[in-house]
Amino acid sequence: MKPADLLNCFSPDYFVAKDRFIQAAQNCDAILQSFPIGDDSDLSIDVATINGGSRGHTTVISSGLHGVEGFFGSAVQLAFLSQIAEQNAAASPIVLIHAINPFGFANLRRWNENNVDLNRNFCQSNDDFRGSPPAYADLNSLLNPQTPPSPFEPFLAKAALQILHRGMPAIKQAVAGGQYDFPAGMFFGGSERSASTKIIQQNYGNWIGESQNVIHMDLHTGLGKRAACKLLLEETRDAESYPWYAKTFGEQYVEASRLHPNDAADRTAYQASGSLGSWLHKANPNRNFRFALAEFGTYGLVKVLAALRAENRAHFHANASDSRYQRAKSNLVEHFCPAGPAWRSEVIEKATQIIHQATDADWSDL
Repeated sequence: MKPADLLNCFSPDYFVAKDRFIQAAQNCDAILQSFPIGDDSDLSIDVATINGGSRGHTTVISSGLHGVEGFFGSAVQLAFLSQIAEQNAAASPIVLIHAINPFGFANLRRWNENNVDLNRNFCQSNDDFRGSPPAYADLNSLLNPQTPPSPFEPFLAKAALQILHRGMPAIKQAVAGGQYDFPAGMFFGGSERSASTKIIQQNYGNWIGESQNVIHMDLHTGLGKRAACKLLLEETRDAESYPWYAKTFGEQYVEASRLHPNDAADRTAYQASGSLGSWLHKANPNRNFRFALAEFGTYGLVKVLAALRAENRAHFHANASDSRYQRAKSNLVEHFCPAGPAWRSEVIEKATQIIHQATDADWSDL
């Protein structure tokens, strides 16, 4: 695709993105399903299946698990569908899950309609919906002030002091690993399974059918160097398959944190409780199942955290007509889907390349 075509894949809002996804899937003769979230039929998880039931391994591409990150993920899915339509063929079964968190996408939030981080909501049992990292309570007043956002507050300086005191890996884990005690706080995992979580859990087996070889790539932005891509292998089964990932995608793209758990300083990822990948592995024990969180860097960890913090404060403590509310929302979009054409072109090219590598992967040596 030409650079202008790549840039055109980005949509101005969730509703345009949804309509474009559906049309692009229809152009590929995909089977479409729509799963409304709650009573709002305008907000839905839309799923396109191409070559369902045919032989070969299945590739699953999901977007928008973290709401606002759907601007990027939807653009990647649209570009990929356009490429399939141009080639007039798809070699193996493909499942595209669009906007797992449509509320967050539509309302410019990372979290869902109940302030839940869906990638902390796929708990294995009801007993897992409790507890928090000990340091989260210590940091709660810094992370979640009960006041509207202010451009003059020295959050970056305060965060730098905490990083100096605790270390970056410990801060990452304490803040973003998932918590279940502060419902209005960032990275809240919920008190029960959310509507989106139930839809994924109840339908995933039907989407992938009887395929024994499945690779699922979940599209994200925010962590890592600007426009750089890392395939984060967070589960033990994936980390043990590092040679396969490195051969399929290139060693420079793959990060298997569980292979080197003590080498945390340069790690992009952190260990999250209640993650989608963890649940999927446990739900598919008898398949050759692979899961990678495809992360594309934007502005750096502390700046991204500051944008999340400001939006969360605006959501709970500012009126929608308040300029602080509007500024926090637009700033959040910029930090998870930068407007610059260079970033957008580069990440779409890398992401679609990786998806094509997934669909063409060699499973013969497993």
